[in-house]
Amino acid sequence: MTKDTASGLAPTEFAPVPVPLPHGSPAAFFVLTFGTFVVGTGEFAIMGMLPEFAASLQLSTAEAGYAITAYALGVVIGAPVITILGARLSRRELLLLLYVMFCGGNLLSIAMPTAGLIEVGRFVTGLPHGALFGISALVAASMVDHSRRGWAVGRVLSGIAIATLVGAPFSIFAADHLGWRVSYLIIGLCGLLTFAGVWRYIPADAPNRQNSPLKEVKALFSVQILLTLLTAAVGFGGMFTIYTYLTSVLQNVTHVPEWEIMVFMIVWGAGMLTGANAGAWLVDRNLSLAAILALSGSAIAMLVFPFVLHNTPALMMDVFLIPTFVNALGPALQTRLMDFAGDAQTLAASLNHSAFNIANAMGASLGSALLAAQYSYGSLGIGAALLSVGGLLVYLLALALMRRTLISA
Repeated sequence: MTKDTASGLAPTEFAPVPVPLPHGSPAAFFVLTFGTFVVGTGEFAIMGMLPEFAASLQLSTAEAGYAITAYALGVVIGAPVITILGARLSRRELLLLLYVMFCGGNLLSIAMPTAGLIEVGRFVTGLPHGALFGISALVAASMVDHSRRGWAVGRVLSGIAIATLVGAPFSIFAADHLGWRVSYLIIGLCGLLTFAGVWRYIPADAPNRQNSPLKEVKALFSVQILLTLLTAAVGFGGMFTIYTYLTSVLQNVTHVPEWEIMVFMIVWGAGMLTGANAGAWLVDRNLSLAAILALSGSAIAMLVFPFVLHNTPALMMDVFLIPTFVNALGPALQTRLMDFAGDAQTLAASLNHSAFNIANAMGASLGSALLAAQYSYGSLGIGAALLSVGGLLVYLLALALMRRTLISA
């Protein structure tokens, strides 16, 4: 029995080896990466433009935050529901449909006059989010040799990191000068451009008309799939514990000037981009090592956080390292899901991004609870590290169960 050296799997028993499509091209990879950049920008931009968004609707910042919650709820619900209902479509067909939904949701958001209706628009926009990222990763992996899947997945998902580095700051700038509705109009138009790119450059794949929603769901109930998703839901959470309150830390503890806050945000985005590429490189060499290094490294970087809050250069270095380590986890978990998902490839890949949004909610809630309990801002680093350690323990459990299965076989 031959094992996959990157993941430790026996592909003949656990994972179908994808056949690379002959039509893969730099243009196709660009379109997929641009798409994740556009969708990622749509998700992150509102966090920075929240004050302008709230003021335009005469809301408090807390009330305006429900628009973010509505989007996250759309992601969590939409990823499994849309993927199951679209089980008989080809991946290219489903991508096209999802971009129509994404563009429609953005246009609906900017057309609505009241906060409640805008929240409905944001919920609709969030529905295709997880499936878009998951299917984009699967399409990218199908266009390369099996040994380069990590590179392909990392390349496409790096669009999310670029969104934090470039897209979100530009959207905030546009919102400050032209209004938040114009920012989301631009995002929606970029979504239409991505739709055209998918239509033109993504190779057509054969739909599985014999597939069924029930078959997708049944194939998903694997211990390894569930533990991988749990690793994502817990392991990514620490990043959001810190990121959600980073601006408050910089203002109230580090006391940096206003312009320097944007520099920290750019450094954070650069860390995410570095992590996505480093993680992809390592996945193609040793998948499990990539995941273990990402989780253990992030825990260490988070434990350092409380000790560098009053040292601007040291804090900036830590603000780079935290997302670098955490985001290196993404390609590893996405690729691992491909190895174990069997007939539920699309559903498993989409649920990875639902797990990511659960991590977002969990991490932000933990940070809020710590601060509400009158703990210092430094406690955010401790709480975040515990989530990374929790994710690491879940992943090690998955490895132990996998090895026991291989031995018994």
